[in-house]
Amino acid sequence: MKRSLQSTLLLLLFIVVLLLAPVLLPEFYVTLLNYIGLYAIVALGLVMLTGVGGLTSFGQAAFVGLGAYTSAYLTTVHGVSPWLTLPAGLLVTGVVALSLGLVTLRLSGHFLPLGTIAWGMSLYYLFGNLDALGGHTGMSGIPPLQFVELELKSGREFFYLIWAVLLVLVLGTRNLLDSREGRAIRALKGGSVMAEAMGVNTPRSKIVVFTLAALYASTSGWLYAHLQRFVNPTPFSLTQGIEYLFMAVVGGVSHVWGAILGAGLITVLKQWLQDWLPRLLGQSGNFEIIVFGLLMIVVLHRARDGVWPMIQRFFPQRLICARVDGVRPLTRRPLPEAGSVLLEVKDASKRFGGLLANDRVSFGVRAGEVMALIGPNGAGKSTMFNGISGVDPLTSGSVSFRGEPIEGLPAREIARRGMSRTFQHVRLLPSMSVIENVAIGAHLRGRRGFVAAACRADRAEESRLLHEAAVQIERCGLPEQMYEAAGSLPLGKQRIVEIARALAADPCLLLLDEPAAGLRYLEKQALADLLRRLRAEGMGILLVEHDMDFVMGLADRVLVMEFGQKLAAGRPEEIQRNPAVIEAYLGGVE
Repeated sequence: MKRSLQSTLLLLLFIVVLLLAPVLLPEFYVTLLNYIGLYAIVALGLVMLTGVGGLTSFGQAAFVGLGAYTSAYLTTVHGVSPWLTLPAGLLVTGVVALSLGLVTLRLSGHFLPLGTIAWGMSLYYLFGNLDALGGHTGMSGIPPLQFVELELKSGREFFYLIWAVLLVLVLGTRNLLDSREGRAIRALKGGSVMAEAMGVNTPRSKIVVFTLAALYASTSGWLYAHLQRFVNPTPFSLTQGIEYLFMAVVGGVSHVWGAILGAGLITVLKQWLQDWLPRLLGQSGNFEIIVFGLLMIVVLHRARDGVWPMIQRFFPQRLICARVDGVRPLTRRPLPEAGSVLLEVKDASKRFGGLLANDRVSFGVRAGEVMALIGPNGAGKSTMFNGISGVDPLTSGSVSFRGEPIEGLPAREIARRGMSRTFQHVRLLPSMSVIENVAIGAHLRGRRGFVAAACRADRAEESRLLHEAAVQIERCGLPEQMYEAAGSLPLGKQRIVEIARALAADPCLLLLDEPAAGLRYLEKQALADLLRRLRAEGMGILLVEHDMDFVMGLADRVLVMEFGQKLAAGRPEEIQRNPAVIEAYLGGVE
């Protein structure tokens, strides 16, 4: 569905206000709006990087400086046209961001933000210590931008350029996040394990979103240099980088429009505090920093999602159009001949230090059968799943899938070959709708990239991906929950969503880790019927489950594990009579 008429009218009203602002407002407020626009461009990059991608950076001010100093140096020293310095600044920033990202993004936890602080400080001091860039004194005489005969010398003239650039970037960012590549970025926040298992190249997604955020900052720096016509290192310090992050968090770090709101709130509040606090306290100083620190604590305690979600409650939400008449279905993978060997595991072992979790386990799975992997808690079943799917590679042994060795391959490459899985502990993105979560599973079935997504040139492919997600949701019996937030569903239905996501990848081998856990009786029966239909279509299914009634009524063959070793294997009726299995589960035969 399209956005409501109310939202469209509000957007048009916002644009009209922007058009009238330079005409009606005094010079001071126009200048203030110019800086809000510049700051919002940087905060918008942080929305993608931190709020959506889950990667915290304190060094964005340094990228602003790269854009500003590149333009300042080329225009004042070499006489290059200001318009040509924009692509030059983006190129310099892109190269630096790629170089820093390849090193920094390998870090995780608190080491990542510490890494961004390190290179942010380094670039700041680099600006101040290079004589070619004017040292701490800075560079002046930067020429104004010029449209034909019109020179943008005043803030009023520059206003329209800043806000036009900002609105274009907002539109492009919204388009990007509402796409296949945008879902890949959002999947980063839920951890790389699930995203990689669905075929997302997480290192690539991280470096792309990191570079995009840097390019946004560089664009802001270019505009700043030609607005001020003077640059020095002060605006590109670590303190300013923290302030940019503060703007994104206060506005709504996961929301595109939150970048503008946060930049506006912080800029206006900072200006007011700088005016009022010296009068109240009777002395001058950076007292606004103290207030900002207290404000950040309050926001983190009371409104972690920022201010924008509070405002958003009063506006209708935009829904995704999943089913479009006439959409051409995605091409399906030809399934192997029934009975052919899909998966063959030989002498698989996995060691964690002194713990041997899997000890020389061998088995195979054929097309058109359900193979159950059972055993007591701690038997090594999920460890075996992780080793097969590439999430946590085996220590030794071999795994072949459809006749090709796959041990040592990353999870995304194994997924590309036709293996898909669910997880013992549900790995969904709770704030995203069910259909968006399922569409992540179809990631490898799309081809359009970031540029096409930002320009809205991927709509035909996007409709096909969402249509496929809707088909799989209906196939799994959850059509009523299609547009609900995945985190609002009970655990049992979240497991069904994971199965739908795995099916969206169009696999020929499905790995299900405790899919019936949390399901009620009728839901288990519906799941069993679905798995029987998949088996009849020729799909191979490897199943880990603790519900023995569910397993014995569904599986064609059963492999029993205990203490990481293969205890028994055979048909369900044989396993039920096996004394060793009875001993492992019940402690002996009564």
